[in-house]
Amino acid sequence: MPFPRRRFLQLLAGAAGALRATSAVAQTYPARPVRIVVGFAAGGATDIIARVIAQALGERLDRQFIVENRPGASTNLATEMVVRSPADGYTLLLIGPPAAINATLYSNLSFDFVRDVAPVAALVRVPYVVVVEPSFPAKSMAEFIAFAKANPGKVSMATPGNGTGPEMAGALLKLMAGIDMLTVRYRGDAPSLTDLMGRHVDMYFCAMPSGIELIRSGKIRPLAVTTAARSELIPDVPALGEMLPGFEASWLSGVGAPKNTPAEVVDKLNGAINASLGDPAIVAKLAQLGAVPLRLTSAEYRKLIGDEIEKWGRVIRVANIRPD
Repeated sequence: MPFPRRRFLQLLAGAAGALRATSAVAQTYPARPVRIVVGFAAGGATDIIARVIAQALGERLDRQFIVENRPGASTNLATEMVVRSPADGYTLLLIGPPAAINATLYSNLSFDFVRDVAPVAALVRVPYVVVVEPSFPAKSMAEFIAFAKANPGKVSMATPGNGTGPEMAGALLKLMAGIDMLTVRYRGDAPSLTDLMGRHVDMYFCAMPSGIELIRSGKIRPLAVTTAARSELIPDVPALGEMLPGFEASWLSGVGAPKNTPAEVVDKLNGAINASLGDPAIVAKLAQLGAVPLRLTSAEYRKLIGDEIEKWGRVIRVANIRPD
């Protein structure tokens, strides 16, 4: 049966109208302030990166980008808030390391991260640094591993919470080095570092932005960085992969939006973020934190998230890690 010409013209007109509408959305976005929701307290590494990019986006897009801290439940509270928000580009999520971990660690979440969050753009890759209090007997990572093997279960490792990036990095170290350490959980970076300096715990995987000034001042001693290559901030500190080939545990961050956010809005944000990450002033500011910009398309960022979920899912299953 021939398709009626009038009906065809109606559908064509509707499609053209929808195209004009989405184009108009992209042209006018953002028309009001945009929130970037961060699942950590103010002052931590994730919050610092969020504020750097919020300021850059505000200047580039001529609208205010407001950082809103919603800590709790290993960033799940922040993620749920964004997932439940209108898909219009005005509520964004600062995606941190827990997102890829929580996807496997928690089986009863009210959202599915892969399904419900649209990746917008990656931001940075940051190394964790294995740090100890200066009086700790091990002076190198090789000595630390040897000491831990000689004292099974007696070396204590601080973490900023169950399922956090530092805890997963520690779990990976235990598996790859064949050591047993006592895990001591805190509520964030600050109390972990405070108790490390107070000699209440022996070791911590701290994110570079949180620990760099303490390292420079000699209040904590770095043993290794966890990225595949050494950090330009502390080039004399070896990469953990030099002793344990294949070890890599980066602190990755990016920006996400609720699913069904218009593709034109996602593309506009992706372009603005990547342009900001190419700005020499922003690159220099991030470099001071040990952060390496990641300028990816939204599709490339989606793949990176998938790879991280698969990687940490294996660690969680092998190490039999359970949520609190």
